[in-house]
Amino acid sequence: MNRVLVSTGALIGRPNGRDFTLLKDIVPKLECDGLELLMYDSWYDKIGALKSTVLSLDMPVVVFHLEKQIGELISYSKLDEALERMEINCALARDIGANKLVLHLWNGPISDKNIDYNIKCFEYLDNIAKHYDLTLTVENVVCNQRDPFYYLCLLCDAYPDIKFTFDTKMADFHKQIDLIYDENNRHVVDHFAHLHINDRLGEYKDWQNLRVLHVGDGCVDFNKFFDFVKKINYKGDFTTEATSFDLQTGIVNIEKVNSTVRKIRELILY
Repeated sequence: MNRVLVSTGALIGRPNGRDFTLLKDIVPKLECDGLELLMYDSWYDKIGALKSTVLSLDMPVVVFHLEKQIGELISYSKLDEALERMEINCALARDIGANKLVLHLWNGPISDKNIDYNIKCFEYLDNIAKHYDLTLTVENVVCNQRDPFYYLCLLCDAYPDIKFTFDTKMADFHKQIDLIYDENNRHVVDHFAHLHINDRLGEYKDWQNLRVLHVGDGCVDFNKFFDFVKKINYKGDFTTEATSFDLQTGIVNIEKVNSTVRKIRELILY
């Protein structure tokens, strides 16, 4: 069964203090099948409390989104620090019951500037994930040097068993969604293990429009995308990461989140 997940990053952010205890009130109101927990860099000194809070929720954490600076640290050749954080993230992911990880192998202002080194270092991250019996997936994160689909191809060549998380918003930013419909790119698509169903507005590499929107609020053609998802008989889960809190007050629009969950379920059955 295809499960529809909600990212905690859609619910908890800077406007509400990245306060994970808010999940106790929010999660019981959600209509999703599970959560994708997004790890923030400000939570490392709160791991115990974070774990207790998550385990108290009556909602499974299916996917764990690794802290985004792990890949960024590698880009800056700070491998030891990146691997230390990876260990902490993986231990937490295992303890809260997640079985899949999402990685930004490149990230931040430095982005893909040192991509060859990042690709080489993926092996170290993957070995840690395997030690904790977790499946590591690389996300098609936006780039400022080249483009993510090119790097997915390179990763396939370097690691034949690699798994990917494909994000519709990230792909649309580079106008690359149509690439997955090309049969010549099936060797990449076959590695898709998780999908982020996010919308966006803006033109090609429009850096002023990076906000993650709810399905139907942007320009992504989801009918075509889900037709393809069914064509390839995709069996994995779907996560919405659309920003759902007010950017001033931090108040979460629960109905908007649930409406998006229902839309994704409709698209799965479409």
